[in-house]
Amino acid sequence: MSKHAVTNQAPDFVDHQLLDGDRALSEAIERWGDPGDRAELDAIGLLAGTREAREHGRLADANRPILRTHDAHGNRIDEVEFHPSWHWLMRQAVGFGLTAEPWTRPLGTGAHVRRAAGFLTWSRIETGHGCPVSMTYAAGSALRHDEQSARRWLPKLASRRYDFGLRPVTDKAGAIAGMGMTEKQGGSDVRANTTTATATPGGPLAGETYRLDGHKWFLSAPMSDVFLVLAQAPGGITCFVVPRVLDDGARNPFALQRLKDKLGDHANASSEVEFGGTWGSRLGDEGRGVRTIIDMVGATRLDCILGSTATMREALVRALHHARYRAAFGAPLIDQPLMRNVLADLALEAEAATVLGMRLAHAVDLGDSDLSRLGVALGKFWVCKRTAPMVAEALECLGGNGYIEENGLARLYRAAPLNSIWEGSGNVNALDVIRAVTRAPASLEALTKELHIARAASRDLDAYTDAAIAQAGALDAGSPEAAFVARNVVEQLALALQAALLVEHSPDVAEAFIASRISGRHGHTFGTLTADLAGAADAIIDRALWPA
Repeated sequence: MSKHAVTNQAPDFVDHQLLDGDRALSEAIERWGDPGDRAELDAIGLLAGTREAREHGRLADANRPILRTHDAHGNRIDEVEFHPSWHWLMRQAVGFGLTAEPWTRPLGTGAHVRRAAGFLTWSRIETGHGCPVSMTYAAGSALRHDEQSARRWLPKLASRRYDFGLRPVTDKAGAIAGMGMTEKQGGSDVRANTTTATATPGGPLAGETYRLDGHKWFLSAPMSDVFLVLAQAPGGITCFVVPRVLDDGARNPFALQRLKDKLGDHANASSEVEFGGTWGSRLGDEGRGVRTIIDMVGATRLDCILGSTATMREALVRALHHARYRAAFGAPLIDQPLMRNVLADLALEAEAATVLGMRLAHAVDLGDSDLSRLGVALGKFWVCKRTAPMVAEALECLGGNGYIEENGLARLYRAAPLNSIWEGSGNVNALDVIRAVTRAPASLEALTKELHIARAASRDLDAYTDAAIAQAGALDAGSPEAAFVARNVVEQLALALQAALLVEHSPDVAEAFIASRISGRHGHTFGTLTADLAGAADAIIDRALWPA
């Protein structure tokens, strides 16, 4: 045999139908979705697994966007240039209806479940372009409450035509949305924003028009057609609809200062922007900006859960794929008992995240705002925090092969922490949960009802759930003590919710999840399931590998 012959290496992970291979997601679609949507979701799964799609994901990440502040003649243009693979990924995502389309369909039709399943599957290719896709979806939730804004923007944001370029929205077949909330001095504390909004009647936009002056510290996807922006109006923090191009074709003042040099998600452009007399039309009442934009925040947080779940699932599948083909110490890795412990533990995490994310999308479909408000905040905290250590462990399953760029897991690892930061870091989400359970009792009641689905399935789970609900219900809103224990409260409620959902919908994995996450039969790292769960681990791995 030639010394250069390559043996004992896994083949490239390509040409797999990603949705067919995800049993938990497939069952969620059957359970909560419209059967008529399955064919199109299968098309997403088929394309996402191709070598072509994988290569576009790699190229989009490897070729970062470039900021062009001026043209050759010195004119300010403030444009961002993207690699063709970015546009290919966006064209497919928009074409599959993963943007604002669900907000144009009636509640209860499974539109949000369909979109969640598609977004989760497609995000496994490349996570960066999911940002503008997610913001466009989320913008629809806020704009639909204003008749004039909805009529003007929602059809274009829901369009399946990707139409890149800065032109008036009336000249475009489709549009993409972004958002501008955080500033240097405040971050998540948007009430500390200093960008001002001065009422200027008779401007070039429909509705109540204002001129905005100030900056935004993080403004992702700056080539989007329209942004929802928070600024200080005379009445307080207010939400504004800010297009990049005015109806007469003139550029709205929008000075891009630089693009962020980020840890991951290199394909997406995140910018700093200065507003100088920038036109915006008011969305909602003055002083009610946070309340106006809260639906958009909730929708993007749901996508944080789904996107993190996609990263988990992709990392798990890469680890399983490698373990199937790689032999060590006389046997395939997947047959080694300790590796099976690790793989089963990772599979538990991924399935729990999947079922939770899809259940929350179903709550949005039903208009169950009490459950979705609290459930999304819980899931955003917990699932997004679990992603980075989970991906790190999956990467380790490949050893040195996982650490090199060509494999793709390194890119997943760099992206893994993002969703835990975006739309409020862990502390912000934890405090949102405390506010919800203390100031909106109906949300805790809705969560309690969901948790009681699993009543009597496990004494340990019943006791854990009762303690979690009691602790949450006893909190004193605004007290230092409540804030101090916020993360503990969120973690317990999130784990109880995941366990309850698995009991009802994934009984094959529920026992091991409860034993390891609820009953304490688990160490501090992945791969520490106790010996009595070895048989359950076999079933969990078989389920995660479905179809064989």
